Amino acid sequence: MTLETISGNKSFGGWHRQYRHHSEVLGCTMRLAVYLPPQAEHGPVPALYWLSGLTCSDENFMQKAGAQRIAAELGIALIAPDTSPRGDGVADDPAYDLGMGAGFYLNASEQPWASHYRMYDYVTRELPTLLEAQLPLNGQRAISGHSMGGHGALICALREPQRYRSVSAFSPISHPMHCPWGQKAFTAYLGSDEARWREWDTVELLGSLGAPTLPCRVDVGLADPFLTEQLGIDALADAAADAGWPIELERHEGYDHSYYFVASFIEAHLRFHAAALG
Repeated sequence: MTLETISGNKSFGGWHRQYRHHSEVLGCTMRLAVYLPPQAEHGPVPALYWLSGLTCSDENFMQKAGAQRIAAELGIALIAPDTSPRGDGVADDPAYDLGMGAGFYLNASEQPWASHYRMYDYVTRELPTLLEAQLPLNGQRAISGHSMGGHGALICALREPQRYRSVSAFSPISHPMHCPWGQKAFTAYLGSDEARWREWDTVELLGSLGAPTLPCRVDVGLADPFLTEQLGIDALADAAADAGWPIELERHEGYDHSYYFVASFIEAHLRFHAAALG
């Protein structure tokens, strides 16, 4: 596999680039965005993988979060994959919360989704292997995300903690088995057997796998319209406490679910990850 450059923009002494490549895991062409800080011109740097939420692509975080300035200061690469496979022949649904733009960072087992929707393997295996072979990255990884992407970041860190040095999330869908977004996606992608669902639910994974040694930070806005019905933050806090995982959980008065919230606290998250990445 090779990376094809789509575009490049100088930013804070580094480079933001969009790439495309063929994914064997997903069976389609994928687009992603990478910000390489200026330090990458002198040697390999660590990377933060950012997983975006429902309806997003690789562009939302890079354009709205304002993360490049701090990433340039800290010498951290930012990697933003797409949120699902896309293209002709890839299964889709008219709703915004299923299909393209809504891959949920799992490996689907049910057709027609199983043929392409293997975002977990893409994010944790195929993409790091590709990027670390072709870009100046040193193999030290952190992972973060927002909403559906916060769910993705947490399950990646819990299922395979050896791949990451730290994990964080903004407004994560923490207990998808017990919220409308998760129940819809899990039924479609995984079928009706809830035993399969537990393998992709942060709260359930904490109960079965226990706490990893990874440092974790979670931020949520108390004015988030999805806080009560969709996010399950209290269940996450309880499960982490029971498992002995000292999550840094910050609840913010007045903030909502938008990228205004993410932009307000992304510097704190990047500094949190920099401490773990060394």
